[in-house]
Amino acid sequence: MSARGERVANHELLKQVNAALVYRLIDTQGPISRVDIAQISALAPASVTNITRQLLEHGLIKEVAQQASTGGRPAISLTTEQTAFLFISCRLGREELQCSVMDLSDTVHQHTVSKLQRHDAEGIVAALSQAIQQQLQTVRPEQQAIAIAITMAGLVDPQTGTVLYSPNHQIANLRLAEQLQTVTDLPIYIGNDTRALALAEYYLGTAQKCQDFILVSIHHGAGAGIVSNGQLLLGKNRNVGEIGHIQIDPFGNQCHCGNFGCLETFVSNKAIVAQTKALLERGHSSNLDSNNLSIEIICKAALADDPIAVQIIRQTGNHLGRVLAILVNLFNPEKILLAGEIVQSAAVLFPALQQQIQRQSLPSFNQDLQLEKARFQGQGTMGGYALIKRALHESDLLQRIMQPGMDNA
Repeated sequence: MSARGERVANHELLKQVNAALVYRLIDTQGPISRVDIAQISALAPASVTNITRQLLEHGLIKEVAQQASTGGRPAISLTTEQTAFLFISCRLGREELQCSVMDLSDTVHQHTVSKLQRHDAEGIVAALSQAIQQQLQTVRPEQQAIAIAITMAGLVDPQTGTVLYSPNHQIANLRLAEQLQTVTDLPIYIGNDTRALALAEYYLGTAQKCQDFILVSIHHGAGAGIVSNGQLLLGKNRNVGEIGHIQIDPFGNQCHCGNFGCLETFVSNKAIVAQTKALLERGHSSNLDSNNLSIEIICKAALADDPIAVQIIRQTGNHLGRVLAILVNLFNPEKILLAGEIVQSAAVLFPALQQQIQRQSLPSFNQDLQLEKARFQGQGTMGGYALIKRALHESDLLQRIMQPGMDNA
C-alpha cells in the first residue's frame, strides 16, 4: 500500500474508532450533551458534532429533552435508540436450542425453545437455520434486524465464526458463521456462553459499574468469564476461563476432555446428582429418592437440612471454593458471581465457598470480596445480547449499520 493509501486507511480507522467512542459514551452515560461528550472523550467539538449527526441520520441515537440551562444556550441531550433495532440471539444448549428476538433495551419480543434432534454438523446447522428464518419473519417493517448472535459451551473462534470444540455436539472445526450466511446476510457473532453471560452481567446485571469480577457458571460443566479493568479477559484465540478442567483429583473420574478428576467431574449438575445417588445407595439416612433426583431437588433438600443433601452441597462448595481461591489470588476481583441451578442452595453453598476462599487466598484480596448470585439465571439468550452490545461498542456492528454514510464522516 502506498503512503497515501496508508494515511487514508488510518484516517478511516480513526473515524470509526471515534464514532464507536461517541456511541459508547451516549449508550453508557446518556442522556448526555455534545459538550459533555467532547469533554469526556477529548475529541474536538466539531468532530463530536459530525459524528453525532451521522449517528442521528442512521437512527442510532436520538435527541431528548433539553438539559437545564447554566446561563448560555441550553444543551440538548442525546441517548441511544433502543427499540428500533432488533437482533436474534440463539443459545445452543446440550439438548435444546433457545432463540429470542430482542431489541437493544434487552426486551425479548419473541422466544422459542426447540428440541435438538441431531448433534452432528448438518443437524446443528439445520436447526439454527430454521430457527433464525422463523424469527426473522417476526420482525415488523418499522423495525430493523441488524445481526445474529449465537452462544454455546466450548471453544469458538469469534473472528472466523468457527467452532473449535464442543462438549455437547459433534461440530469441531465447523465454520458455523459461514454455513449460516446462506440463510441471512446479517452479520453473525458467535461466542462462548459463559464469557458472553459475564458481559451481560457487566452491561445489565449484578456487576454493573464493577470493573473487576468473575462470573462462574455451573451447569453441565463449569466455566468462568473474567472481567478485568472493565474488559472481558480474552486469550490469543479469545478463549479464557475453562476452570472446569482444573484438576482436583488425579485419580478421579475421567472427564470428557480426556484428563482425570477435573473440577466439572465433581461440581457439574450431573456429577452432583451422581454423588448423591451413590450415597443413597450406600444406605445413608435421607428423605431423598434415588429414583427421583435432580439438582433442584437436591438443593431444596439441603435447605431443609437433609443430611445427604447438605453433605453433597458442602462438598461441592469445598471443591469449587478451592478453585475460586486460585482465581482470587490470580485476579483479585471485587466480586465473584455464581450462575446455575446450584445457586438455589446458596444458604448452604456460599458459606462453604467463602470458607475455602478465606483459607486459601490472600487476606488482602478476600477481605472485601463480594460473593453473589448472578442476575441472569436460566436466561441463556442474554449472552447474545452482550455480544451485540460489544460489537456496537467496539465499532464493527456500528460501522455495518452506518456504512452507506461513512464517506461523509
